[in-house]
Amino acid sequence: MLTQQKSASPLLQPAPVSQDLADGETAQVKGSGASIYTLKNNGGVYSCTCPAWMHQGIGIERRTCKHLRAYRGDDAETLRLGSSPLSGRPARPRPPKAPGDAADADDDEGPPILLAHKWENDVDLTGWWISEKLDGVRAYWDGERFISRLGNEFFAPRWFTEQLPKVPLDGELWGGRKRFQRTVGIVKRQDESELWKELKYVVFDAPRHGGVFEERVAFIDQTLTALKTQWLEACAHVVCEGVEHLQRELSRVEGLGGEGLMVRQPRSRYEAGRSSTLLKVKSFHDTEARVLEHVPGLGRHAGRLGALLVELPDGTRFNVGTGFSDAERENPPKVGAVITFRYQELSNTGVPRFPSYVGERIDGRFPVSTSPGANVRRVEAITSKPMSVPAAPPPTPRGPMPLRRFEMTDGDTRYFWEVETTGSKQKVRFGTFEEKEKLFEDDAEARENAEKKIAEKVAKGFKEVGAPTAAVKKKSPFDDEDGDAPAPAKSAPVAAPVAPVAAAPAPSSASGKSSKSNEAGARYFEFVEGGSAKFWEIRVEGSTFFTRYGKIGTDGQVTQKDYDSDAKAQAEAAKLISEKTRKGYAEK
Repeated sequence: MLTQQKSASPLLQPAPVSQDLADGETAQVKGSGASIYTLKNNGGVYSCTCPAWMHQGIGIERRTCKHLRAYRGDDAETLRLGSSPLSGRPARPRPPKAPGDAADADDDEGPPILLAHKWENDVDLTGWWISEKLDGVRAYWDGERFISRLGNEFFAPRWFTEQLPKVPLDGELWGGRKRFQRTVGIVKRQDESELWKELKYVVFDAPRHGGVFEERVAFIDQTLTALKTQWLEACAHVVCEGVEHLQRELSRVEGLGGEGLMVRQPRSRYEAGRSSTLLKVKSFHDTEARVLEHVPGLGRHAGRLGALLVELPDGTRFNVGTGFSDAERENPPKVGAVITFRYQELSNTGVPRFPSYVGERIDGRFPVSTSPGANVRRVEAITSKPMSVPAAPPPTPRGPMPLRRFEMTDGDTRYFWEVETTGSKQKVRFGTFEEKEKLFEDDAEARENAEKKIAEKVAKGFKEVGAPTAAVKKKSPFDDEDGDAPAPAKSAPVAAPVAPVAAAPAPSSASGKSSKSNEAGARYFEFVEGGSAKFWEIRVEGSTFFTRYGKIGTDGQVTQKDYDSDAKAQAEAAKLISEKTRKGYAEK
């Protein structure tokens, strides 16, 4: 939906009483000082960017501030806060816990729901019940309404809930695979939108039934069959036949775009809190982080989000710059929001490698753990114990795939991408010779993956060129979702610039020479982590600065950039230094 902005004359003056905002509309108002705040109506949830609204410790649907009251009027705001917006239904308190329900660290003031542990491959799951892990919004039906894990109500339309049974159910509001953000957007609305027709309530348990799991499933099937409503669906379960069956099911679900699997112990009881009777199995790492800052984009993302600066529960900070749609870059999660992201592995310092944005969470709270690795799951664990099938004999080694380079021009910007495979190892290069390295099961899989990526690049318009040469390159700190980044401005070797940053011999490095120069005024930085060892150097001369970068022990490559003034060059250089240090580069 395009956001419509009201304009007043004169602009930004306090609005008269009793105005209102249509769904999706915004208005700007002037605060008591020089500050300007934005009011917005998003599905009946009214918000303001002022500190008084942002820092309230209650649900967003219950917040107000003096700017909203001045714009909409006291009566309208009082009426809105006393009932569900646009629905006229009275606001209801959170449900009390039943006697004997255990308090859980993740439960907060929400309903007493069963929560899962991750599978550590320490339990033989033969005979357990397998179901798909739905990437939707967890919702507890208390017989009258949907409640989140934190005790907040989801305002579903009456036609969606009128045929639901008057008994508690546990399930997921689900819009289908690969539609998590769409589902969240619908569930957050409070205007009984027709968009709820895109969702189903998939029921996987009956908390108050009292029987064992198999009896509860039978009750769910019987109850939902009698109701015959299209918005309700029972979650399907199959018996696990062993680790090979588990592996096949996981591969099948992920191949369809699903998130993973849930497994339940046979004849287990429903209990509030985390239980070893319910386990989750995934083949990728994922966890949550809190948004600290919006990092502005450059290049094709100029004027919108480039990356999110986020923080893990243990205080580790890093950027998440990929996985966003264009719409999400235009309207990113707010500072303070909790997001889910996926990543390949943790570095030696605990920083997730190649994090990719999944979506904003609304059904959980932060922090979720005390260490960044506590919420991850690796598929290798499925076959890392004796219960796994014997490993196949190693394949016959094949020769390396030569380095292949591709370039594409988009307007004034040129992009490049390179791939090289040696055995089962694959390297991809882009940007300022950033590298991504990945290991495969065997040589054939690495080559097959490289050919697949090449076909994707060609389909996007990339054309293969000869081997790369040292060239002046355009800087692009944030790569797009496919790892593409601006290519060198010229493909021919570049002559040394005026007073270049020269490499000077110095003692000890792997290649017998040092990257560090002896140019006066140059500042030199290094980044060493795992198998990566890179340097970056910058020197400012008047309104021009030179940068040099590459692998430690090499001469690297040189770039030159000219500005309108000395002050501008100094400011841009300081900005680049700040970016490098934030990424982990240390000055030497």
